[in-house]
Amino acid sequence: MKILIVSDTHKSHRNLEKVIESTDGIDMLIHLGDTEGGEDYIRALVNCPVHIVGGNNDFFSELPREEEFEAAGKHIFITHGHSYYVSMNEEYLKKSAKDRGADIVMYGHTHRPSYLDEDGLIILNPGSIAYPRQAGRKPTYMIMKIDENGQTDIRLMYV
Repeated sequence: MKILIVSDTHKSHRNLEKVIESTDGIDMLIHLGDTEGGEDYIRALVNCPVHIVGGNNDFFSELPREEEFEAAGKHIFITHGHSYYVSMNEEYLKKSAKDRGADIVMYGHTHRPSYLDEDGLIILNPGSIAYPRQAGRKPTYMIMKIDENGQTDIRLMYV
């Protein structure tokens, strides 16, 4: 299974469109919030299951604040992260993910990519594909592959 993971598009879809055009065979798209009303457009860009959660700038959205689902045998928990105070640290988010029995937790909000594999829990933040804040300010996203044995291959990608 090949999953495209993005966050914080803030109505700017140009880079997301480029990535989708250049990435073959995605089986799922995960958007970790701050679409600012672009969720229907984002869903229309792909022909696969799409999971989108609401972010702190999705003011009048009916998107869920968080979601849990299974993908390729992995229990995945997604959230934008602002209600877990991820700008300060990931401790509250990690505790919540472990309490839920998640194998993988994904969040956005910080506009900075991050990847940790800690005590059997994978913690991912793809950064922002539209408005990056990390050193170098290159737009980022992630591709996660899960093979038939449940092994994950996670790549941080640059637009």
